[in-house]
Formats: sequence, C-alpha cells, structure tokens
Amino acid sequence: MFYKRVVTPQRAGTAVLLCWLVSIIVGLTPMLGWNNLQFLRDNGSLVTDDLLVTCAFETVISMDYMVYFNFFGWVLPPLLLMLAIYVEIFYMIHKQLNKKVRSLSSCDPSRYFGKELKLAKSLALVLFLFAVSWLPLHILNCITLFCPACEKPMFLVYIAIILTHGNSAVNPIVYAFRIKKFRTAFRKIWKQYMLCQDPVGRDYWSERP
Repeated sequence: MFYKRVVTPQRAGTAVLLCWLVSIIVGLTPMLGWNNLQFLRDNGSLVTDDLLVTCAFETVISMDYMVYFNFFGWVLPPLLLMLAIYVEIFYMIHKQLNKKVRSLSSCDPSRYFGKELKLAKSLALVLFLFAVSWLPLHILNCITLFCPACEKPMFLVYIAIILTHGNSAVNPIVYAFRIKKFRTAFRKIWKQYMLCQDPVGRDYWSERP
C-alpha cells in the first residue's frame, strides 16, 4: 500500500522527464562551450580555418568535463547512492523474511516478499552491469587527466568503449528475461512489428466465444 501511494503515474512521469532533462543537459554541455576548441586554436592544431579537427574523442572533448562534471558529478554519486539503496532494500527484505520464518516456521518463507525480492535482484543486476560497463572507461579518463604521462594500451580503450555501447544492448535483454511485464511487452512488439502479426487482435478474437 505504501508503495502504491508513493509511486503514482504523475510522479513516475515527472521522474522520467527529469532524467531525460538531466541527460540532455549533461550530453549537450560540450556543444555549449566546454570542449577543447579554444585549446586547439591556441596551439594551432586546427587543420583548416573551417575548424575541422581530427575526429578523435579525446581531441575534442575536455577531460575536465569528462572526469569532474560527468564522472564525479553525474555518474559516481548516483551509482553509490543506488548501491546504498539496494543494500538497504535487501537488508529490509532479509529482515522481513527472518521474521516470517520465526513466526511461521511451518510455512514456506519464499512466498513472502517474493515479487519484491525478484524485482530488486533484477534492478540490482542492471545496476551491476552498468557499473561493469561504464567504470572502465571513466577510470581510463581519470588516468588521462591525472596522469598524462601514463600510457594506456589502445586495446583497453577499445574494450572500454565497446562495453559502454554493449550496456545499452544488454539492458533490454535483462529486463525481458527477469521481469514478466517487460517480457510480455517485448513479445507483443516482436510479433507485431517483426512477424507482421497483430497480437492484440489475435488475443481479442481468440477470447471471443
């Protein structure tokens, strides 16, 4: 009941809107001026007067922005906060399960808080995959900023970049396999748009007497 009172469609929509707004602001900050353009002008690295530069990420993007603003400001704090929240969630669920075991030792405790525990595990897996996928690249960015003389093997950089891109591809798979509602929605989308079937219409006509 408490969960239903806290999470309403309006609040969920506001949270989604705020997430997109923050993502747009953080993503467009380099285009608004926090980049290496002035540095390239000063040292004469520009290829032509049309401001064409070598298309390399570390050439045009400021590492100050990537480390201080992006990583320390918008990646690491939320990651640590979410980690603390999930630790608290699992602790509370474990505590409630222990109470049920003591009070109802003859019953199966797994049926209590089962849905909550499964959902928490699924979201924790998404958080874990995010950390594994994005931390290597951010760590390499920190090395670039704080230790310019340190050499970074390019194959490590490529692996870190592939991990960040792969994270976006893995999340829908995790949601589909771990959460039933996502799995049902993906199945309907697949049938309707990939197999050219109409699952809504088929279900409707199949349920008619």
